[in-house]
Amino acid sequence: MTQAPDTTPLVKIRDIRIDGRSDETWLPIIKGVNLTLQRGQVLGLIGESGAGKSTLGLAAMGYTRDGVRISGGSVEFDGIDLLTASAAVKRDLLGKRIAYVAQSAAASFNPAHRLIDQHVEAPVQHGIAGRKDSAEDGIALYRKLRLPNPEEIGFRYPHQVSGGQLQRAMTAMAMSCRPDLIIFDEPTTALDVTTQIEVLSAIRDIVAQYNTAAIYITHDLAVVAQMADRIKVLLRGEEVETADTRTMLTAPVQDYTKSLWAVRSFERPAKPAVQKGTVPLVTVQNVDAAYGKEKVLHDVSFDIHAGRTVAVVGESGSGKSTTARCITGLLPPIAGQILFDGAPLPPDYRKRSKDQLRQIQMIYQMADTALNPRMSVGQIIARPVQFYLGLTGKAKRQRVDALLNQIELDPAEYYNRLPSELSGGQKQRIGIARALAAEPRFIICDEVTSALDQLVAEGILRLLARLQDELSLSYMFITHDLATVRAIADEVVVMKDGHVVEQGPKAEMFRPPHHAYTDLLLSSVPEMDPDWLSNLLAERGVDNIGDAAVNKL
Repeated sequence: MTQAPDTTPLVKIRDIRIDGRSDETWLPIIKGVNLTLQRGQVLGLIGESGAGKSTLGLAAMGYTRDGVRISGGSVEFDGIDLLTASAAVKRDLLGKRIAYVAQSAAASFNPAHRLIDQHVEAPVQHGIAGRKDSAEDGIALYRKLRLPNPEEIGFRYPHQVSGGQLQRAMTAMAMSCRPDLIIFDEPTTALDVTTQIEVLSAIRDIVAQYNTAAIYITHDLAVVAQMADRIKVLLRGEEVETADTRTMLTAPVQDYTKSLWAVRSFERPAKPAVQKGTVPLVTVQNVDAAYGKEKVLHDVSFDIHAGRTVAVVGESGSGKSTTARCITGLLPPIAGQILFDGAPLPPDYRKRSKDQLRQIQMIYQMADTALNPRMSVGQIIARPVQFYLGLTGKAKRQRVDALLNQIELDPAEYYNRLPSELSGGQKQRIGIARALAAEPRFIICDEVTSALDQLVAEGILRLLARLQDELSLSYMFITHDLATVRAIADEVVVMKDGHVVEQGPKAEMFRPPHHAYTDLLLSSVPEMDPDWLSNLLAERGVDNIGDAAVNKL
């Protein structure tokens, strides 16, 4: 998969112990884990949400988040003790020889600066290259990572690009100094399948070309199979087992690892066809939308009926989330309209009634930016409970506790926590509870399982399915995960470049013949085979998978 690694360890972590503060008490997060990594080697870290994957990855940089401390063990990088190194030594290493790609790009970029200005900062400050050369290299990396308009996209601000595009821009920024070590923390979580394989291919190329060592943190087993030479499995801060990738995939030893391999068995039975003449709960009718002068939606139309789930799929920038913004009234359409229960909704949310607002709720893709960092979990969920239902005092607390139990978080443990004290998956579950708090009829789920490990994701899908049956909820499921589509959707809408290119019942959408773009999506879903990506590249006959995608269309 990658070139043969050097025998001299670049990273050595021994018996690392890490604690997190809870009120006035320090509780263990990582409990004596060892890790060794050579140049040119990729180590995959997997495990369910809260296992300690990101905490261990950050510790490899000699870094911990606020409220977290390293209480024992050692961390060495190229012979340098990162736990005792001076601030000056660490400043020289971080960004130059050690880089980090965060799970949530939206929470990591400075919103006040253009992408290219943030990209050139590290190589300029570390004396790698001047601004002009760094910017030109940034454009080359944007092109390699298949960002649209690579010569121009760097002049946009973070809020002016999609989540998937922003994640690729962060990956390019991490690679700007060609570091010796990169920690990838769920770098393709926000990406559609076609873009994901392009980014994975680019990461593999750079790791091989520059003999870079990498720690690849993910909950996606098919992805880690393409990227890692070795895999380490964590559970509640402890190592379960470590082995080379092929051995881990074919002959895992521990029962927990075997359970990870066996997930995603959930699939809802097909629902009967909607009777003719039934009024949809939500109708998107000939909608056009624009950001400024740039038109981004073109005559988009589809229906969502009561008690059903419509999955909207397509690559990053295809218009999925923009359509959701039109439905919620956050982005008024420039043409067409949104109907709710057969009646037109005011295009601007500020002109909708309180009950109209309550009926439509949204769970956001980027949980890091969707939760107020200064409010506790209880306060975040309690706001819609009080605003929409009018509950106060004991009744409000009881409702919040019930919602926390629904998302499988213990109220006694999580009610007073801040978002910074939660894992990515836990943050997303708080977003789900907040949406349910309003008791809506329709929920837009924008990549709600993308930040969750597969065990938790399946539990969330089962929870959403149960709630749909009990409450006759309707869902619009925005996702790039076709396994999620198979599991929960009744109908599927495929979007590309702001257009609906295909739509229909799930059974028909997964049965050929397909539209060429739908066929591309289906063929780009990673498999639990370490050779899958290499075989796909060879099958499509080009070195650049982005070119293959264009040629296929």
